[in-house]
Amino acid sequence: MNASTNRTLVRALVLGAAVMAVAGCTRGTSDLQNWIADVKAQPPPPLEPIPVMQQFETFEYAAQDLRDPFSPPLAQRDGGGDGPRPDPDRRREELEAFPLDSLRMSGTLGPTDGDVRALVMAPDRVVHRVRVGNYLGQNEGRITAVHPDRIELVELVTDGAGGWLERRASIALED
Repeated sequence: MNASTNRTLVRALVLGAAVMAVAGCTRGTSDLQNWIADVKAQPPPPLEPIPVMQQFETFEYAAQDLRDPFSPPLAQRDGGGDGPRPDPDRRREELEAFPLDSLRMSGTLGPTDGDVRALVMAPDRVVHRVRVGNYLGQNEGRITAVHPDRIELVELVTDGAGGWLERRASIALED
């Protein structure tokens, strides 16, 4: 047998297999249609009834004239205590837009015994000059001291009961 005869024989076998495959797929689907109709004709299973919600009785807390532990503390009910509070009228400074941990101290400027200013790099790579009294970070962080190796500040954070607490923080000079 030569190569052209082999190719013709292979083509004939492939064509025959394709014809048989197509002929096998064209068989009727009446048995599938009958099974679907039988399943649809069966009644659906019954649904479980909706559970009944239990009614709980209320409880009046009156233990020896103590404060109800589920009511807010007095400081929260009357708007907070006498602690520190953020000044709502204070004009916000540019470095208060960034989280404190994203600010980097780059160095200091000025005399060693007077009005020392610190250089702070913001995340947008802009260097700012700050001094005691300026604000940094998103927690009302007021600078209290500028040292050659760090900036010290006091932040105001909520105490969770409607009041505010002062928290000390610092930014160290990067090497």
